[in-house]
Amino acid sequence: MRGYLVDIIAVSFFAIEWLVYAVTLEHTAYGRDGLSARMNIYREVWVRNVLRREARMVDMQIMASLQNGTAFFASTSLLAIGGALALLRSTSDALAVLGALPVDLTPSPALWETKCVGLVLIFIYAFFKFAWSYRLFNYVAILLGGMPPVAECATAEAEAHVIRTTRLFEAAGRHFNRGQRAFFFALGYLGWFVSPWVLFATTAAVVIVTWRRQFASSAWKAMQN
Repeated sequence: MRGYLVDIIAVSFFAIEWLVYAVTLEHTAYGRDGLSARMNIYREVWVRNVLRREARMVDMQIMASLQNGTAFFASTSLLAIGGALALLRSTSDALAVLGALPVDLTPSPALWETKCVGLVLIFIYAFFKFAWSYRLFNYVAILLGGMPPVAECATAEAEAHVIRTTRLFEAAGRHFNRGQRAFFFALGYLGWFVSPWVLFATTAAVVIVTWRRQFASSAWKAMQN
């Protein structure tokens, strides 16, 4: 156990950073100023504009593009799961390659398999998030199709439909963002295959990059009120 202490600390650091970042982004006042939160405002604006439009074919085409993008990431997650399982199956070959390097990076077979299982679990999580997001986008498309006609846009029923559609739309985007976040952190997790010290560095790099995109990027500045 003592020999694996640094690995345990590094993986704990990775998990805590992921959790803290996700909670900060989705459940704090600070996170409500992020790029994703600012885009949620325009989800509602879009739905309200749809309510006032007679012709809604363009809106449905945009929804189709969102669904296709989510389906692409869900399919990519399955491919990534297959790749990680192949890596797990090829433990002896991978250790032989690492053993041939000038720097000794060879972990024990048990540790290598643990790393592979962790990578598989991350991609499984991403798949479930993308698959659920795709399902939610389907529901949003149904609600857009059931939008009241323009003549009834001022009714309480129309307002309730807008709120219902917007909330479902936000949920779809939230799960999509979680899936993408899993992809980003999976890249950081790959550092553990080199060394637990590299995992510290790659985890910090992923947090910095994703934070910057949410709170300091040109896209975030463009969405300022």
